[in-house]
Amino acid sequence: MASSAKLSLVTPPGVSLAMVAGEVSGDMLAARLIAGLRPHLPNARFHGIGGPRMIEQGFVSDVPLETLTVRGLFEIIPRYREIKGIQNRLRDRLLEERPAAFIGADYPGFNLGLEEQLRAQGIPTVHFVGPQIWAWRGGRIKKIQRAVSHMLVIFPFEEQIYRDAGVPVTYIGHPLAETIPLVPDTVAARTALGLAPDARVVTIMPGSRMGELKYLAEPFVRAAGLLAKRDPGLSFVVPMAGDRQRAYFNQIVAQAGLQGVPLTLVDGSSHTAIAAADAVLVASGTATLEVALFKKPMVIAYKVMRASWEIMRHMGYQPWIGLPNILAREFLVPELLQNAATPEAMADAVWAQLNDTARRDKLAGRFTEMHHSLLRNSASVSAEAVLRVIGK
Repeated sequence: MASSAKLSLVTPPGVSLAMVAGEVSGDMLAARLIAGLRPHLPNARFHGIGGPRMIEQGFVSDVPLETLTVRGLFEIIPRYREIKGIQNRLRDRLLEERPAAFIGADYPGFNLGLEEQLRAQGIPTVHFVGPQIWAWRGGRIKKIQRAVSHMLVIFPFEEQIYRDAGVPVTYIGHPLAETIPLVPDTVAARTALGLAPDARVVTIMPGSRMGELKYLAEPFVRAAGLLAKRDPGLSFVVPMAGDRQRAYFNQIVAQAGLQGVPLTLVDGSSHTAIAAADAVLVASGTATLEVALFKKPMVIAYKVMRASWEIMRHMGYQPWIGLPNILAREFLVPELLQNAATPEAMADAVWAQLNDTARRDKLAGRFTEMHHSLLRNSASVSAEAVLRVIGK
């Protein structure tokens, strides 16, 4: 194990709250919670495992967030011992430290197991956000009942599910609904990216994880190439999560011989790239909700290792995987999964989204309704729930 993954046992006195976020989305959620808690606990120490947004709020990450990032069912196997070792060392440290509470920010495969062990030893646990037991693995509710002192949920329909299971729960709204404007400024976004105000823009979002790029970068770029042939005036914007992702993406594009596809890669700025778009081709995940909150037509695609897919496709409880479709309870936007996610199919679907004006207007209205339903002061509401758990 690299030295960066070692855990110090030196903890200064005062209120301590331990947190773990294992992915970019959890980092964003946890950062807002820390911001909500700071006015009430100005001298508290927040530490554990987190990313740059949490660190901006004064969080101390004992292990880099990237150490935990794994995608798919089988992809975790080679790294199981490493990740389990991190979990065990963190558990031992927290049992010695006795923080006021442990807060798991999403990442349920890691956090629920840790929470169960900590709660059994009398440490209050908060899980933020609720695992998607309404989508798959509903049997996980039994573990949640043992592991979680209080659940924070970000979708309105989840509250009753946990309440019925006897798990204390608070609906806090979705933080993205607060950070994304109700009326996005497309012209300003295009200006920021150096695009003409009247450009036709397709934003390509193959994911921030290396595993996502491995399976989606090439077909997404091939789809862009097909669209460019239909309309050479199209502009393609691809936000990159970091230097590592950019280098890997470029490697995949070069290996596939696709350097001629007219792509503009931008560092970060994913919200600007979405706001600038007429349509978005996006990997399934939190980014699909971001696109919906920006009121943009989209095509959702998803590909993983074949063995993982064969298991996962039999475990779902509903016909949708994209968050906008799940919230709407219908196929508002197309989903192209695994073998169906071909460059040709994606290009056709994006082309339809670009050119169906009536459909675009209808989507904007539905996404606006969705935005209002998710809008709460999430930092304040979640902080109040945590303060109740720790008796402050």
